[in-house]
Amino acid sequence: MKSLTITYGDGLERSRTLREHMAMRVYSGAGVTAVAGKLDMAPSKLSEKLAGGDSSGKPRGMSIDEFERYLETGDLTPIHYLVDKFVVTKEAKHAEAIAQFTKLAEAMAPLAKSLGVKWP
Repeated sequence: MKSLTITYGDGLERSRTLREHMAMRVYSGAGVTAVAGKLDMAPSKLSEKLAGGDSSGKPRGMSIDEFERYLETGDLTPIHYLVDKFVVTKEAKHAEAIAQFTKLAEAMAPLAKSLGVKWP
């Protein structure tokens, strides 16, 4: 059996769908023109695929091959989004939140004492 450890930043939960996540990454990152060039498609076609349809309402979406080519641009956050959404358990997310809270509480202790606040 193989094991894999993945480290990724917070913020993935801001997106409701993979399509929304990828659109945010493209528009706030390199931009539609640059990414479309790497995918060998017109910027307008990429925009339609990220929107899920064209201006007339005809559905448009990325194929699996196009998704793989997108990953080859170096942005692996779509995989992180999918792992976070479908693989990481609620218990693991809860444990991570407790660990972060504990770390913050420990960092606040010296500040609280310097302010005269009684800290456990």
